[in-house]
Amino acid sequence: MDKFHPSLRECAIAATAFKLLLKSTDFEVHRNWLAITHSLPAKQWYFEKTSEWTLDYPPFFAAFEWCLSQIAKFFDPRMLEVDNLGYESVQTVYFQRLSVIVTELTLVYALQRYINTAPETSKRSAHAAALSILLSPALLIIDHIHFQYNGFMYGILLLSLVLARSPSTRLVSGLLFAVLLCTKHIYLYLAPAYFVFLLRAYCLGPDSVLNVRFGNVVKLGTGVLGIFAAAFAPFVYWGQMSQVLSRLFPFSRGLCHAYWAPNVWAMYSFTDRVLIHVAPRLGLAVDQSAVNSVTRGLVGDTAFAVLPDISPRTTFLLTLFFQALCLAKLFVQPTPDTFLGAVTLCGFASFLFGWHVHEKAILLVIIPFSLLALKDRRYLGAFRPLAVAGHVSLFPLLFTAPEFPLKTLYTVAWLLVFLSAFDKLAPVALDRRRFLLDRPETLFIVVSIPLVVYTEVVHGLVFGERYQFLPLMFTSSYSAFGVVGSWIGFSWLYFTG
Repeated sequence: MDKFHPSLRECAIAATAFKLLLKSTDFEVHRNWLAITHSLPAKQWYFEKTSEWTLDYPPFFAAFEWCLSQIAKFFDPRMLEVDNLGYESVQTVYFQRLSVIVTELTLVYALQRYINTAPETSKRSAHAAALSILLSPALLIIDHIHFQYNGFMYGILLLSLVLARSPSTRLVSGLLFAVLLCTKHIYLYLAPAYFVFLLRAYCLGPDSVLNVRFGNVVKLGTGVLGIFAAAFAPFVYWGQMSQVLSRLFPFSRGLCHAYWAPNVWAMYSFTDRVLIHVAPRLGLAVDQSAVNSVTRGLVGDTAFAVLPDISPRTTFLLTLFFQALCLAKLFVQPTPDTFLGAVTLCGFASFLFGWHVHEKAILLVIIPFSLLALKDRRYLGAFRPLAVAGHVSLFPLLFTAPEFPLKTLYTVAWLLVFLSAFDKLAPVALDRRRFLLDRPETLFIVVSIPLVVYTEVVHGLVFGERYQFLPLMFTSSYSAFGVVGSWIGFSWLYFTG
């Protein structure tokens, strides 16, 4: 640990100590995956369905679970029984929580590499950005309370982004990202930016797109194909790829997740809810069979009562269109900053317009954007509403009364500390004009305070168990305005900067 910057090392130790005191929930998904990969041969992994939490991550993550299971058997072998649903012995809980904390060291290492490779004039900003990610309320909520392994995988992503800065390590960056794709397929959202950047900055000459570096093409192509072959070739050999793909891409789950991610479709769904009540006055038809479709809080097909239904093809075309816009600039200007901006905008486009987007996918935007937020105050102006909206939108994942003060106080403290630090460190834009979103983003942050109070406290006191979907709808819809506003502001800076 001597090679780590003292501030990062001390915060990592303090954060670990704090996380050991937390009570995690929702272990069953990964306990079941431990059991599946340990107890069954690989050719049965993607068919097993004793539990509702079937394996739906790519093969490298399944192999990761298998590796963990080899250690888990020494803690409590009963956790590795497929039929032992809902099993949560003390040993099981401690093993799973420790596994997240230990594997999160990947994130600490990646952030240290990020600090080490930052220019001397930007070291303080790099420290602030790194600490904001390490102590992120989002990672605390979705890894250490709502149990998952995102810190480990975002560590791989960040390390890949850092390695992409230097021409000498871009091959390793691309191969590392290929490993990440075979570990969790949500990172496909960012793949177009990687493809264009590596094509332009690694495979083609800097002066002419006609100058093909055939040696680099062979190295990158062979490496990526080899990684995907290692992950998927066994399932191709067993004739199981259709089953694997049906698990990875379940289009039957509907447009919206169990509660709406704060994206364009949350705003679209909210508009449909409003139109149900005003449509008769406007002479619009209302499909009564669809009135409860997007408010029942369940995963499944989504039908709209007034507005036209949305198909997977529509979401794909919208996502592709908005990604293509930023990729065009990246192809012409393949610099590390433009690449990071394109990664952020690809994350934005996929989150805002994608099919069945999980609310947790907001980290695909927040984390790369964190590395750009201190470029100047205009970027910080676009980052603030995203930081507030993205974290508040995760609050419904923790819905019990004891969790309310923890998630609220920690998030508020993080926002106050890091947004204040960012404000002091971010240089003033060269033109010194106030950024377009300065005043609206301040208003958005102020209004979010009574929103949280209502959805987390007042609604339950007034309505009890009735209208349970209203707080979710208000949280997602309002947060969507912050995310969309941030996207518009950052897009303006990306294309005009």
